[in-house]
Amino acid sequence: MKFSNHLAYSVLPVALALIAGCAFWFPRAEVPLKEATAAELIALLREREAAIQTMKGLFRVSIKGEGIPIAQRMEGAIYYRRPDAMRLQGFTVLGSELFEFVLSDDLYKLRLPAMSRVLTGRSSEMGKMGKLARPFQLSVWAMSGAVGIASVAEHERVALAEDGDRYRLDVFAPGEGDPRSRTVVRRIWFERRSFQVVQEERLSPTGELEAVMYFDDFRPVGESENGGPARNARGGSRTPLMRPFKITMEDGHGRGSLQVTFHEIIPNAPLRPADLGTV
Repeated sequence: MKFSNHLAYSVLPVALALIAGCAFWFPRAEVPLKEATAAELIALLREREAAIQTMKGLFRVSIKGEGIPIAQRMEGAIYYRRPDAMRLQGFTVLGSELFEFVLSDDLYKLRLPAMSRVLTGRSSEMGKMGKLARPFQLSVWAMSGAVGIASVAEHERVALAEDGDRYRLDVFAPGEGDPRSRTVVRRIWFERRSFQVVQEERLSPTGELEAVMYFDDFRPVGESENGGPARNARGGSRTPLMRPFKITMEDGHGRGSLQVTFHEIIPNAPLRPADLGTV
């Protein structure tokens, strides 16, 4: 009998705690989906694109693909100045330089110290780099997520559709007539709780899928949009400048993929001419 009493006394507090826990536990309320028009989302893209005039960052990249004659895992650095100057460097985990890739205006330079090779040409002719062309083209597209998703030009026509908890903005090739009868050249997905771009597809002028980009792990960088406290596309509350620290690229033809994970992103930092390299 004494044993039973002691057991009851010991079980009772546990039962009360469980009951109290159930009584005071409430499910976390989900952030409601926001509404926006195509014009508001385009304005948001332009704000974010203009927010970064220069950038430097450190990242790790993992490349998958057959026949790629460079290391498939490496550390990297980026230097960027709007609108069209970029320098990418790749290093081994021990710090040895693997490559330097420089874009300036319509020109590029690829330097491969280990192979004692330097390749130069026009950006529109990067295919002449052979097997190296695709991973570097994917790398340039991937970096657009960090420096700012390319906005929609004034002459481009768009269509907005709801896609679950996202908006999908279709960008059509220039032409006359109904935009929906034209070829889609870009698809941009906005998450509807934050309006961050979480996915983008690039398509060829004939509508073939070129690449898919996924953006994740958004973190605040710098102070805020446009170098200072910023307002959202509707002129609402001030919000920090957010950038994805994880970017995954998939080749639309199934020829490979790469994943970029940033260690650090510094927006609007002063850059020296040497930081951007020369072509």
